[in-house]
Amino acid sequence: MTKVLLIEDDPAVRRGVTLALRRRGHEVEEVASGEDGLASLEDFRPDLVLLDLMLPGMSGLEVCRRIRAVRQLPIIILSARGDDLDMVMGLETGADDYIVKPFGSGQLEARIKAVLRRLGSTEPDEPEPPVRVGGLLVFPSSREVTLDGEPLELTPREFDLLCYLARRQGQVVSRRELLAEVWQQPLGGADKTVDVHLSWLRRKLGETAQKPRYLHTVRTVGVKLAAPDDAGSPQPERG
Repeated sequence: MTKVLLIEDDPAVRRGVTLALRRRGHEVEEVASGEDGLASLEDFRPDLVLLDLMLPGMSGLEVCRRIRAVRQLPIIILSARGDDLDMVMGLETGADDYIVKPFGSGQLEARIKAVLRRLGSTEPDEPEPPVRVGGLLVFPSSREVTLDGEPLELTPREFDLLCYLARRQGQVVSRRELLAEVWQQPLGGADKTVDVHLSWLRRKLGETAQKPRYLHTVRTVGVKLAAPDDAGSPQPERG
């Protein structure tokens, strides 16, 4: 049973989402404000947070920031705002996924399962060995990364993306594959977060799309992660 904290000020949406989740076996605590949501973190101890952006008083973005400051808790934003800028802001603040209202209960359930599966706490019987790509060292089991011996601070989604590419180092991976495998979203979805996260990863790796070191975009094909000496000279592309 997953414990879900729903922070949503619209009573009709709150009732509908709560009923749908409870029918699917989840335990749900619903609150109508960001302040009440933050207060519920310690008392309810949720496994995942569903967060509306347009809240009275404290905004959903501020709630997301405050949760991220104290917990690495999965956060899915539920919002009527479907613009790319709003999605980018929500994800950059620390959310793990972004769902545009209105949405079906099946879609919500699938996204919850995908986030929990991606960030699940189940450890393998034997730790997976680290993956080295040049000066980049990725530890899948402990979810840690070092670059030239220094720790690299990544969000959970950034780590998932980097780890997926590291396991396939030297291979060109399409954005459609990344969307399906890392984000667990259907192929052909209109989600642009792959490019957003690639841009954030480049920044943390100390590179740009125009001057890549590890992350190389191959025009019209996809992106690959390779050690600087092994990268070749793929044609750069904005992203």
